[in-house]
Amino acid sequence: MSKRLVIALGGNALGKTPQEQLELVKATASTIVDLVEEGYDVVIGHGNGPQVGMVNLAFEYSANNGGGTPAMPFPECGAMTQGYIGYHLQQAVERELARRGINKPCAAVVTQVVVDKNDAAFQNPTKPVGMFYSKEDADRIVAETGYTFVEDAGRGYRRVVPSPIPVKIVELPVVEQLVGLHSVVITVGGGGIPVVENGPGDYEGVAAVIDKDRASAKLALDLNADMLVILTAVEKVSINFNKPNQQDLDRMTIAEARQYIAEGHFAPGSMLPKVESCISFVENTTGGSALITSLDKAREALQGNTGTILVKD
Repeated sequence: MSKRLVIALGGNALGKTPQEQLELVKATASTIVDLVEEGYDVVIGHGNGPQVGMVNLAFEYSANNGGGTPAMPFPECGAMTQGYIGYHLQQAVERELARRGINKPCAAVVTQVVVDKNDAAFQNPTKPVGMFYSKEDADRIVAETGYTFVEDAGRGYRRVVPSPIPVKIVELPVVEQLVGLHSVVITVGGGGIPVVENGPGDYEGVAAVIDKDRASAKLALDLNADMLVILTAVEKVSINFNKPNQQDLDRMTIAEARQYIAEGHFAPGSMLPKVESCISFVENTTGGSALITSLDKAREALQGNTGTILVKD
């Protein structure tokens, strides 16, 4: 029986523009098909923070500056980016599978993810979306729209939106069927389109972005995956990051990871949600593990030669 991998793709696997993304996903597809060749059933989640902000801003700018287009609600912007990112990944993976003579289907599923309407995140927006702005431009947009902006990693100001915890993946039965057919499946794109459940089958979109690592961890748990793999910009998780005493980690237990979190080793906007997502998956599964590494080292990491593995104990 094939082992199931859920892969969460970081922003470095995608581009800031559709043109850049088409180029970058070629390398991403090569890594994904490497793992298919290793015998894994691969399920892919991905982020959409820059893309959803870009689409939302474009519609708003056009609507407010004579373009004649309607303002587009945020959940619909999420659905659009989930669709076009999935389309790019799907094409690139299909092309790479064909190039290697692997007869395997690939499908992108437009996916809704239920969140709790009372989640505290709605009172505390933290998820950066869209472009970086100068303080002057950010202040102007705040005055015009009432959006919330924060300074992000010394690179400028970005809009932030709520990032609620994923509760349920609506299209999970469809994803399970596709995985059962050994398809390569792209799902929970951008963390999934955030919706609240008003009743059986009654879903309503909300203005938020679910963290793609948390959604991928939920997906991995629900699919009974053997491993959650988070692909990011670094080869290994580090403590004392960017300091003279930086230490790269080959392995962490849940207890060690929690201790490092308490000591403040992982930045809230980058490594912290990745480590927390790994903990969430590993402590709630039997025998599953989680891996954090870079896109270009994924195959090596799954062979045990690099990356940071997180295990129960």
